[in-house]
Amino acid sequence: MRKEFADAPEERAGLRLGELNFAPALFGPSGLIGCVAATALSESARPVRALFFDKTERSNWALDWHQDRVIHVRERYDVPGFANWTMKAGMLHVSPPFEYLAKMVTLRVHLDDVGPDNAPLLIAPGSHVLGRIGESDIGGTVERCGTSACLASAGDIWLYATPILHASVRSSRPSRRRVLQLDYAAFDLPGGLEWAL
Repeated sequence: MRKEFADAPEERAGLRLGELNFAPALFGPSGLIGCVAATALSESARPVRALFFDKTERSNWALDWHQDRVIHVRERYDVPGFANWTMKAGMLHVSPPFEYLAKMVTLRVHLDDVGPDNAPLLIAPGSHVLGRIGESDIGGTVERCGTSACLASAGDIWLYATPILHASVRSSRPSRRRVLQLDYAAFDLPGGLEWAL
């Protein structure tokens, strides 16, 4: 998979992927990556959103504590509870009711080693069961839950509940840190809404 992202510009923090048109057999429920999601969800698990993150010496960015709150859909239908419609990189996103996010998992496929000096993902264990957390409550929630660093070797896959609080700091010893992040779901959306990926 490294060769698919070898030409990604190093000055960009990340890319939103509108399709996964390489090695599709990897991502289905029996694929090397998709089977991890299927184990946590069911054989119906499928990727529904994809992002590629790249930290380098030239693009050494940080991300504050937050919950992922949006999903990528094909077209807009006004469905109760689905709000805050936005376009991100030309792709339609919406905030669903929390119950939908709570049924999803996120996989992070590491293309490079991520040691303690190379900005590992930080998570607040247990925060995913607390529902939607208001901006003003995030700091206190992280303090109560504590933090864990998700260290990885190239080829490792981390799986976590999509709504978990997470963050990323700048690398103290910048080197390439590429991650393919995939949200998985095993359910259909209501009211005519469809997953776009």
